[in-house]
Amino acid sequence: MPTIHTAGERAGAPAVAVEGAMIAAVGPYEELAAAHPHARVRRWPGVLTPGLVNAYGPELLEEAYHPDPREADELGTLPITGAALAALGLTEARRGGSARRGVQRLLAHGVVAVAGEPRTAAVRDAVRRTGLGTVPRAGRPEGTPSPDPFASGGPVVWAEPPRVGGPARFAVFDVPDLAELPARGAAACVATVLDGRLVYRAA
Repeated sequence: MPTIHTAGERAGAPAVAVEGAMIAAVGPYEELAAAHPHARVRRWPGVLTPGLVNAYGPELLEEAYHPDPREADELGTLPITGAALAALGLTEARRGGSARRGVQRLLAHGVVAVAGEPRTAAVRDAVRRTGLGTVPRAGRPEGTPSPDPFASGGPVVWAEPPRVGGPARFAVFDVPDLAELPARGAAACVATVLDGRLVYRAA
C-alpha cells in the first residue's frame, strides 16, 4: 500500500506517492488521493522539496567530531575540529558514532545527500546505513561547513526533483514558500525521507 506525502492545505498542493523505496506517482494531492484511495496519507506543514545536497560531506562527517550527549559535560555539544579533534585520539568506533550523529544533524536540516565521498570505513558505513546519498565534487567549496547549507556561506544545491520510478528522497520545510527558506534556514525542516523511509520527523 503506497504512502502519499503532501504539504500545505491549498488545493492542488504537490504530493508524491511512495511504494517501498521508490516514487510511484507525482502530482497534485487530489489526483494522487483519487488514484490511490487506500493509501496512507502524511500531510505536512510547509512545502515539499527534493531535499538539499550538503556540499561539505568530508568536513562534517570526517573532519569533525560530534560529541555523544553523554560527553556534553566534558566536550560540549558543538562539533569539534582542528587541533582539538586531533587531541581526542579517536578510535574507529568513536568515529562511527560521531558520523552517525553527524548524519542525524544533516537529516534534521533536510539534507538527502552530501558532496564528497567518505574516505574512512566507519563514515562510509554510517552513510550507507542511513541511505544518505553521496555525489562527487571537484574540491572543497568556499564557505564554512555547516549542517545548514543556508548558514554556510557556500553553495546551496537541491537534489533532483522526485520522479516516477526514481528513489523516494525528499524533505519538507515548514515555511509558506521557498522564498522564505534562506531567512528561516534549513532547521525549518519537519520531515526527511530517504528511500521511502521517514528518517527524520520534527518533534
